[in-house]
Order: sequence, then structure tokens, then C-alpha cells
Amino acid sequence: MKTKFFALALATGLFFNSCSSSDDPTPVTPPATGEITGTITANKTFAYGNYTLKGIVKINDGVTVTFDAGSTITIDKATGDNALVVLKGGKLITNGTADKPVVFTEKSKVPGSWGGIIVYGNAPALIAGGLTTGTSEDGNKITYGGTNPTDNSGSLVYTRVEYAGSKLADGNKENNGFTFYSVGSGTKLDHLVSYKGADDGYEFFGGTVSLTNAISYGNTDDSFDWQDGWQGTANTNWYAYQTGKGNYGMEIEASANDNAFGPKVSNITLKRAATNVPEGNDNQVDAIQFKREGNGEYSNIIIDGYGNFTFNGTTYYGSAVSILDAATNTHQVNTGKIKLLNVKISNTTNVTPIAGVPGFTVTFPAGNFTTSATATGASLTAGAWATVDGVDLTK
Repeated sequence: MKTKFFALALATGLFFNSCSSSDDPTPVTPPATGEITGTITANKTFAYGNYTLKGIVKINDGVTVTFDAGSTITIDKATGDNALVVLKGGKLITNGTADKPVVFTEKSKVPGSWGGIIVYGNAPALIAGGLTTGTSEDGNKITYGGTNPTDNSGSLVYTRVEYAGSKLADGNKENNGFTFYSVGSGTKLDHLVSYKGADDGYEFFGGTVSLTNAISYGNTDDSFDWQDGWQGTANTNWYAYQTGKGNYGMEIEASANDNAFGPKVSNITLKRAATNVPEGNDNQVDAIQFKREGNGEYSNIIIDGYGNFTFNGTTYYGSAVSILDAATNTHQVNTGKIKLLNVKISNTTNVTPIAGVPGFTVTFPAGNFTTSATATGASLTAGAWATVDGVDLTK
């Protein structure tokens, strides 16, 4: 009897020990929290968490700052000027994923509430007048323009910036969702979203960096914009949707420098909602505008919705492509330094390139402007990285 009792007790103890061991819940680490402010002077990794960013935060030369996947960084415009600035020689790494993006947002959800992400690199620039350095217009008044085309300012991956576009300090222009000053080709920019800012979605001031898998959604100026001799050549999958207020899908210029290089972008979709109006109730109603010697090669493009806009009795005629000035027409179009290939155009008034002002006629050399009914434009995979308030931004 005693033996049976012992065996039963032993079996029962093993049963309960086995159950308690296998059923122990895996400890869950809560999201980290904290405030990000001031100048960051030593390498720092922000673990997955919910942070607040306050003021103009700067990443110093030689310093790497990393954000883990799924992190949310919230800004409050009530605290004053706010932005995240990567200084020349600094690095920003955002390790987002398709289902766990890194998100920079603003508490009020009002466009133009903070300065966005601003990155300075050491790649070349070609400023107006043929200069190789310039002073930033973002309020920081930092000199940009360098000598290292392969410079590395970090890696921004699966990252979303929301409600940016404010002026900083005495800056003479609004900032963008993402602003790149002389950023080099060693920098990675992939699967980025600029959402409902008060200026451009993305703007490049010189540099050699390329941008892949990018969305510009609901920004009130241009979706994509550049100047100062930007020459990224590995760009692909750009998607723009302009709603509410918005100007050009792409504003392309080279700061009045006739140059032998130019960017290359493939797989582009530029869409304008029927209710979209230009920011200044004016003639900025074209899908792609070239000016001040802007050039480059663009292929597999969808353009949709760039029709006319009428304000106070004046009608502005939308076009797929507009050449704003005679110099750009003479030096860039006529010499074959602008190519627009495999373009599908719908719901747009002028389907052939036009002059933006009277006085000259635009005629592309044979084969440099081609249309197609089979162009596919940008190809992006939906996911949390491109979803805001339940809206899939890729559609």
C-alpha cells in the first residue's frame, strides 16, 4: 500500500512539474520610452519603443544613432521648432521592417507641424553660378557640398515621416518630409513614406544618393523635388498621390548649370486626385516640370489626373511634361539629355510635352519621349509600412 502511494505521489509530482514548466509564459519586454533632445554626441541605439522628440535634435559628426524596428517617435509642435538633423559625418540607421516600420509622427496630425528628417552628407553638389558649396535653406544655415560621392550617412529603411514641413528658426522655406543635402551613394534610402507634409515629400540638394521604393502622399508642394546637381542613378519605384493641395509630381532642376550628368529613375507613378488644387491657386498643375537646366532619364511611367485647374476665371492647363524655360529646352531637350520612356498618360490635358511659357516650342528628338499603353509604373507591396489610419497608401 505504501509503495502504491509513493508511486502515485511521484507520478503526480512529475505531472504538475511538467505542466508548470511548459506553461510558463514567455516574459514580454514592454516598449521602451524616453525623450530625445539636444545634440547626440555618442553612439546610441533606441530599442523598440515609443519616444518623444523635442527640439532640433542633431546627430554629431562620427556618431551613429539607431532606431529598432517598430519604434514610434512622436513630436509635439507646441514645444516649438522640432526636427531630426544628421550632420555631415553622422549616421542615422532606422531598422524598420514591412510589418514593423519606424514612424516619426506629430501629435496634432496637422501638416507642417515639424521639420522632418534632414540629412547632410559629403557628396558633391553643383550650386547656382557653378559653385560647389552652398548654405542650407532649412533654418540651420549649414554649408553643404563635398568631395566624396560614395559618402555614407546611414540607412533609412521602412521608415515613415508624417505631418512635416514647418519652417525652422529663420529658414526662408518650409522643410520637407525628407531633406537630403549632398548625401552620398553609400547611404541607403529604401521603403520610405512622406505623408501629408506642408512642402515637398522628398527634396535633394546635390548629392549622389538614390531612393528606392518611396511613397509621397498628400504633400502640399511637390512630391519629388531636386536641384544643385543631384545625380542619383539607381532610383526605382516612386509613387506619388496628390490630394487636397499639391503642385508638381516631380520638379526637376539643376540650379541653372548645364551639366553632362543627370539622375535616372525607373518605375514611376504620379497621380493627382480630382479634387486636388495647386498650393497657390496657380499654374503648378503639371505631372513633371523641368526648369533651370534640369535633365535626366525616366522610364516606365504612369501619369494620371493632371487636368485643367480654373481659378478666378483663369484656366491653367495641366500637362504630362512641361519645360519651363528656353534654356532648358535648348540645352537639355534638344541635345537629348532629357529622356522620358514608356509613358502611359490618362486624365491629363496635354499628353505631349509643352513649353511652360510662351516663346519657344518643345520638340523631343526621336525616341526620347515615348508613350505606351502597357507601362506599369511603381510596384510596391502593401503593409504596415505604407498604411496610415487604415488607409493603404500604395493604391
